[in-house]
Amino acid sequence: MKTDDRIAVTFTGPGSQPLEADGSQLEFIPLPTEMSSYRAPDMPEPEQVQHLHGARAVSDWLSRALADYRVGAEPLLADISGLDADNRELVNQILGEGEVSLKYSDATLQVRMQEAVLAGIWRTFYLDDSGRITRDLIEVCDVPVLARQAPDAVRVSGLARDTAPDDVMNALPILSELQDHVEGWQPGDPAHVINLTLLPLSEGDIHFLDEALGAGPVETLSRGYGDCKISSTAYPGIWWVRYTNSMGTLILNTLEVTDIPAVACAAPEDLADSRRRFSELLEPYWTELA
Repeated sequence: MKTDDRIAVTFTGPGSQPLEADGSQLEFIPLPTEMSSYRAPDMPEPEQVQHLHGARAVSDWLSRALADYRVGAEPLLADISGLDADNRELVNQILGEGEVSLKYSDATLQVRMQEAVLAGIWRTFYLDDSGRITRDLIEVCDVPVLARQAPDAVRVSGLARDTAPDDVMNALPILSELQDHVEGWQPGDPAHVINLTLLPLSEGDIHFLDEALGAGPVETLSRGYGDCKISSTAYPGIWWVRYTNSMGTLILNTLEVTDIPAVACAAPEDLADSRRRFSELLEPYWTELA
């Protein structure tokens, strides 16, 4: 009796299943492929950095600044523009790049801000017209100084409109609500949030709001399990916040009246974690150098 030695193989996954009678095909939802997470800095060997006293001084200052700073206080700043290339490279390795990046751009100032791998530590780079760094700062704070845009009651006057194109449904009352809350805002007030995702808005509404609010100098991108883009408008204190999932789909769309949306800021718990992690990472390292 002759036997069949061939091994039966079953295939699964996209393209492996027959079409249905109506021609439809099984669709698979794509899975997320990337998520930001904490990773310790790639530190050089101690014997390679005996001469890098500038980087040692920066790490000592950071330890003190993290211990001293509390959310709500003035940011603590250090200017490291004078460090040489080797010391600055070690500082770059120590701090790394975290999930939140910001830029400030107007007619006279170009600044890029990047959170370190440890929340609450920021690199702030002032740039010239060619994009070269002219000033290099480290800030210990919940959010860099230039990111805050306090609501301005004078600037916002006239934001509310009386008329709009025919395809605009609900943009006019939204503008009136924004103006009212900016004019009544006081430091320390909680953010006033208008959830556009829950409102019946037409494409004309979104276009009209976009044109009426304009663009401001601050843009923030918070990367994680999806992205959060925070844009200031031409009216200080009015922010447009857009959340997308890991597949780039808009899942939450809000307008906020505040000096800075909370999602851009390091929380007290984040800073407490940074104090612990920074000590764990660097104290044994510099002790070995000493």
